Amino acid sequence: MSQLPQANKTLGQHFLVDKKVISKITEDFKEEAKAIVEVGPGPGILTENLSAHQLPLHVIDKDERFPEYLKKFVDEDKIHITDALEWDLEAGFKEWEYPENDIWMVSNLPYNVSTPLLIQFLKAPSLKYMTLMFQREVADKVFPIDTRVGKAMNSLLALSQTYFEVSLLCKVPPGAFNPPPKVDSAVLSFTRRDQPKVALENFKSFESFLRTLFQFKRKQMGSNLKSRYPKEKLEKALTQCGLERSQRAESLKLEDIQNLYIELEQEKDR
Repeated sequence: MSQLPQANKTLGQHFLVDKKVISKITEDFKEEAKAIVEVGPGPGILTENLSAHQLPLHVIDKDERFPEYLKKFVDEDKIHITDALEWDLEAGFKEWEYPENDIWMVSNLPYNVSTPLLIQFLKAPSLKYMTLMFQREVADKVFPIDTRVGKAMNSLLALSQTYFEVSLLCKVPPGAFNPPPKVDSAVLSFTRRDQPKVALENFKSFESFLRTLFQFKRKQMGSNLKSRYPKEKLEKALTQCGLERSQRAESLKLEDIQNLYIELEQEKDR
């Protein structure tokens, strides 16, 4: 990699320079994927390796300085300078004539937009594989990295693991970046579930349910959900799922949450 540009702090930029981590990320799904999209490629640190796989590759970045770096690895018409949060991924895939699945998303997610970007990716049905880097604090909400410590359930974990199988690819210390951030990071590997318990067409409704369920961590889940469902239907659904309204959402298992959502949605239609 040639001389790196100045990192833009307002965009949360930290350029990855550790070759071992770069290799792990860019080799993750190279055998399974049929096309790649990279969000936040920066000056092309991962892009250089990704382009070597000889797969269709498009990149999306908000920083207008980067095309001069990226065009060494990607054709200019495959470099999109725009805000990924406002980009319609599925429309982009059609325009690029990408396959309807087996697309691999690669991204070193900026901390300030990592959660909304992850949600965008989760609900894009064509994305089959994802290799995403997060600051450790966010990664831990998606996947319990330290298995020795019991991990409380949360909405991001429930949403992510309903639609994807998630695993830890590697931990990344601050020294792997230039400039070094003040916190650790982690790279997570995602493979979409073929038949999620909550259908992808219900993603928006399920996400809204999770936001309500986990809205107030210290409250009993019955208190959180009463604003969304009639008391009688809520009590019936809880009983049907073998749950108590006095339980806190963070104590639930993923299957409990999925079952409760499905039962409550069925109760709405009765």
